[in-house]
Amino acid sequence: MTTRRQFVQSLPAVGAAFAIAGSWTVDSNSARATSPVPLKGHFHPKGKSPSRFTLDVLQQAKATLPFDDVRDFQEQKKGFIAPMKELKIMANAGHVAWDMERFQFLHEQEEFDSIHPSLLRQSVLNNNYGLYEVIPGIYQVRGFDLSDLSFVRGKTGWIVIDPLVSGETAKAAWNLLQEHVGEGLPVSAVIYSHSHADHWGGVRGIIDDEEVKKRNIPIIAPRNFMVHTISENVYAGNAMNRRLFYQYGLLLPASPHGYVGQGLGQAVSSGAIGLLAPNRLIEQAIEEIDVDGVRMIFQDTPNTEAPTEMNTYIPELKALWMAENVIASLHNIYTLRGAPVRDPLNWSKYINQALHRFGVEAEVMFASHHWPRWGNARIQEVLRGQRDLYANMNNQVLHLANQGVTINEIHNVYKTPKSILSKWDCRGYHGSPEHNSRGVIQRFLGFWDCNPTTLIPLSPSDSAPLYVEMMGGAEKILARGRELHDEGKYLHAQEILNKLVLAEPHNQDAKDLLADVFEQIGYQQENPGLRNSYLAAAYELRSGIPAGQTADSSSPDVIRAMSTELFLNFLGIRMDSRKAEGMRFTINLITPDNGEKFLIELENATLTNIQGFLSPSPDLTLTINRTDLEQTMMGTKTLEAQIADGTATVDGDVAVLQQLASTMVDFDPRFEIMPGTKGVATKIQHADPYEAVPQAAIAE
Repeated sequence: MTTRRQFVQSLPAVGAAFAIAGSWTVDSNSARATSPVPLKGHFHPKGKSPSRFTLDVLQQAKATLPFDDVRDFQEQKKGFIAPMKELKIMANAGHVAWDMERFQFLHEQEEFDSIHPSLLRQSVLNNNYGLYEVIPGIYQVRGFDLSDLSFVRGKTGWIVIDPLVSGETAKAAWNLLQEHVGEGLPVSAVIYSHSHADHWGGVRGIIDDEEVKKRNIPIIAPRNFMVHTISENVYAGNAMNRRLFYQYGLLLPASPHGYVGQGLGQAVSSGAIGLLAPNRLIEQAIEEIDVDGVRMIFQDTPNTEAPTEMNTYIPELKALWMAENVIASLHNIYTLRGAPVRDPLNWSKYINQALHRFGVEAEVMFASHHWPRWGNARIQEVLRGQRDLYANMNNQVLHLANQGVTINEIHNVYKTPKSILSKWDCRGYHGSPEHNSRGVIQRFLGFWDCNPTTLIPLSPSDSAPLYVEMMGGAEKILARGRELHDEGKYLHAQEILNKLVLAEPHNQDAKDLLADVFEQIGYQQENPGLRNSYLAAAYELRSGIPAGQTADSSSPDVIRAMSTELFLNFLGIRMDSRKAEGMRFTINLITPDNGEKFLIELENATLTNIQGFLSPSPDLTLTINRTDLEQTMMGTKTLEAQIADGTATVDGDVAVLQQLASTMVDFDPRFEIMPGTKGVATKIQHADPYEAVPQAAIAE
């Protein structure tokens, strides 16, 4: 028999970083948890411990979990070379960009009565923190960000795959590689597997523009990479970044009662996000190229985990890179942060292609999250399970939809088959069956449940007062809400309490009770996105929207990497149409250094652009090199200043630029989600609650 201390300390990166306490027994090749240790304290003065109903839910879940299968622990520790000694990685701006110290508590007890036992297991596994050898010539740095950073030894240097979220964490990972196996060799190529920010945002921590140009370094990405990078990370970037507070628990305190990890990895770093645009796109469905002397076969897999994504096979090493298409979890069909709904059947078919094209001979499979799988039998097992996971969800949700189950019912009806749930890697640590099943219906049938009442519904804040009135007022709702809470009927309680909070945003008693309800529902979740969303909402209901450092996927460097057309599209999103009523003008934009030309029109309170055309009679012609325009795009130099110093030239009515500027809005990254949580901004009254307010007005 092995104690948990001995077992976890055999995971070198974890054992080097954390002091372990508690007891977890490993006997007859099985790992099983002992009884939960009572929690000590809560990070919030209004916080509550788990109720007896929550404890029952977690104990029942524990009894169904496949703890006998400990292969993930064996694979997680395999190939360990060196730990990262510093638990905190500082951002260039002076704050902490990455902090593994805050996850120490995961090892202080064997089991926590406020954490789902399956989620706890996943979070313990994600505490790997150091450098690992996948096979000779392939290395990974894990635990430095939401994603892993992989390195393949090329003929002249290191091929970097998916350089994390932040430049600071990527640089620390590069330094760790160089310290132990880097041989002083430079970066010889960069590969972005797909368009999500945790797979390219740290690139400037490893390499810069000048070095790319000087040494002609290929930056390889799938086709349409930039289009989808911008549309997913910039067009709705402010809304997505705010929603990350919930799904990713960005500013939720790490503790047994709060944030315990993100399933994909422990967290999202909060350093500097940068982007170097790719200079070599993979255009074919299957495309083989030589990357610094390494033969790589790229499998294009559009509309899977991302709109543009690719797997990679290295035949000479029998190494299969599955990007984020196969990880140690069910992924998102509908992602809570917001993104285009994914196609699970298409996803399943691309996994099947990878299985039969590469998986029949591969001896190691690694990805942008979690740990590798070794041995052909194990690789095929995981690929087949993941293939069936997404196909089943697609097919069976539509099977039920074709019998009349709606988007508002499916999450309570669809069940993942037990044979799939028995595989740890198919459990819901990122996507959940609940929100994914709704995503499938949304993809095929949309939001409408076919009840005409829901076609043109009142806004929640408008309908809520009617509900409160018909239920007899706030006191009756609070009384009934407390009864439901005390009976453990939390989903019922949230139905009525949410109406009260919407109707009376400043009723703190209502917000506190709804927070208590959310907290219990959160404790019960296996899925960290669901847990984080409930607990983050509880936190905001109690204390308001938190402050703190977060990553910005619409950073100046990302904006600079946009094509001119994408930038002009984004201006159309930033423009408040209500401020543009009655305006009409045309602008010709010419960028001589790259030969582009655009016709920009403001008409019908809508800003449009078309590339390759110019108006014969514009109100204004603006000529500026694209390299200079980037300074304005990034916010480092105004267009007025560029015109004043002659960098840009104009012909026509310059006043239309002031007109256009007057319609632009800077989005608030901390807009209100739960009513009555905004704080000082709620002091400003408007006829239209969604009218943009200058930051100066808020500060007064």
